[in-house]
Amino acid sequence: MLRIGTSLFVALLTVAPAMAQSSGISIPEPTDGALFGIGLVGLIVGRHIAKRRK
Repeated sequence: MLRIGTSLFVALLTVAPAMAQSSGISIPEPTDGALFGIGLVGLIVGRHIAKRRK
C-alpha cells in the first residue's frame, strides 16, 4: 500500500507543474529566507533524532 501511495505522490509532483504552466498559473519560487528556515529546521530535527538514538 505504501508503494502505491508513494508512486501516486511522485506522479502528482511530476505532472502538477506541467499542468500549472500550461494553464498559465504562476508558481512562485521560495525565497532565500524560506529555504534557510527549512534547512535550519531540518538540522535541528536531525540533531534531536540523533540524540534520541544514543
